[in-house]
Amino acid sequence: MADRRSRPQLHPAAWWLWALGLGTAATRTTNPLLLALLLTVSAYVVTTCRPDTPWSRSYSAFLKLALAVLLIRLGFVVVLGSPVPGTHVLVTLPELPLPDWAQGIRLGGAVTAEGLLFACYDGLKLATLLVCVGAANALASPSRLLKTLPGALYETGVAVVVALTFAPHLIADVHRLRAARRLRGRPDRGVRGLLQVGLPVLEGALERSVALAAAMDARGYGRTADVPAPVRRTTAALTLGGLLGVCAGTYGLLTAAGGAYGVPVLLAGVAAAVAGLRLGGRRSPRTRYRPDRWTPRACLVAASGGTVAALLVVAASADPAALRPGVVPLTAPALPLWPAASVLLGLLPAFTHHRPRESS
Repeated sequence: MADRRSRPQLHPAAWWLWALGLGTAATRTTNPLLLALLLTVSAYVVTTCRPDTPWSRSYSAFLKLALAVLLIRLGFVVVLGSPVPGTHVLVTLPELPLPDWAQGIRLGGAVTAEGLLFACYDGLKLATLLVCVGAANALASPSRLLKTLPGALYETGVAVVVALTFAPHLIADVHRLRAARRLRGRPDRGVRGLLQVGLPVLEGALERSVALAAAMDARGYGRTADVPAPVRRTTAALTLGGLLGVCAGTYGLLTAAGGAYGVPVLLAGVAAAVAGLRLGGRRSPRTRYRPDRWTPRACLVAASGGTVAALLVVAASADPAALRPGVVPLTAPALPLWPAASVLLGLLPAFTHHRPRESS
């Protein structure tokens, strides 16, 4: 008999913070060895910790999307050329002459190894970022994530959750219908199979949309409580001022001249935005049944992703040549040891994950 006592589920925001930490680390480097290590870490954690739910199957779709992005980036370099000068010409394509007003743009011409390698590094960085977002989609329940949002962001959160759950349900419908067609001995590949699968998938999507609209209407979605006008104006001022402060503080942190005022302005903007969201929550009175709580394990998972991001940011400032290897001249990238060890900290959620054990 299975043990019905289960551990509390991990807070969905912890998975998103962990994934965004890995994604932030990916934006700080173009080293293919570090990016491959980030991909391996995210894949291992997803394989170990993801639940058996429709949205958890979307990770493979993000992997295919990341591969498509990488191939498109390489295709642009082959067709349109690269701004990186190179001497190792791999192939010379017929070049199409362009008018004078299109100076700086070319179609065809010489394809160099340096240009392809630079495009590969750049495309791999974007692909890794997409895979990290896919890991968050596969690990965190969108409906549980919606419950954790402040009341002021509830309507926006519903729209985002509906958009995020559309692709996983669509993929689940395609797998289910293709399996049913194979069991009946009917083709599930090619143009004919795609057309015969597409109509039931579209019908299922429309039925879910109608059911979702009816459920939202029955639950009073969009209804707001009356709040005094001064509270509404204060909420708008705090939220707008807080967002402007966050933008100004972030700009100060990214520029050398704004290092002195960046952190205070950023902290003040975050405080004002949080206060505005708390006040704005009065317009959307809601109750939560068994809300998710931040457990020590959730804090550990979120901290592991944040630590990876912070250490890679420090490494990018301390040794930029190691995290952004050059392509002119052609040299093999080296694996920096302590940034690689920092990326391995992202494996921590896999070792803190406990599957329910069965007892006789």
